[in-house]
Amino acid sequence: MNIVQNESSKVYLDIVKQLNNMIEEDSLVAGDKIPSERELSELFQVGRSSVREALRSMELLGLIETRRGEGTFIRDFQDHKLVEILGSFFLREKKTQLKLLETKNLLEMDCIRLAIREAKEEKIESLLHWVKNSSFDDFSFFKQLASTHENTLLQRIWSIVGIYENSVTSSREIVEKEPYVELLIHLRDRDEKQALYIYSNSIRK
Repeated sequence: MNIVQNESSKVYLDIVKQLNNMIEEDSLVAGDKIPSERELSELFQVGRSSVREALRSMELLGLIETRRGEGTFIRDFQDHKLVEILGSFFLREKKTQLKLLETKNLLEMDCIRLAIREAKEEKIESLLHWVKNSSFDDFSFFKQLASTHENTLLQRIWSIVGIYENSVTSSREIVEKEPYVELLIHLRDRDEKQALYIYSNSIRK
């Protein structure tokens, strides 16, 4: 019985991995439709029951959603609370929380460096206009800043770490905008030293 269960688990995991590879190779994003259960069964050369199990598990995790009469679609992981729920379980220790915050800060400094090197002036000006004319929290600001450079992997990693950190601190308060404006002005001037100084001494003081 244990052997059968292990083989079943292996098939299920293989299907999930193949689905993930397919999503990456086809550059599918949230909202895109994936093949039907029958099509996936034929594509991966596995039984439909195994495909059904894999899809059901992914749906329970909030990674995909099935719409009656339409098909199965990829969901944005930020649309559901799975990350926050997991974070509340394994980020309980104070030491781990501090390491998480340290990691988030390091990622944000790298975002600033990349933005200084890569961000187009119109993107910086657009973000500066948004900051001057909007109320926002710290997470929203750095989410916007991360989108100004081309390193999408860094953007994703920062986003996940930021969501975990929010699950621990529950801090999404509106911030005083002056230091963020100053940071963007130095970013626009391509002054890395001053931009990081403002980040470390005014925003993360």
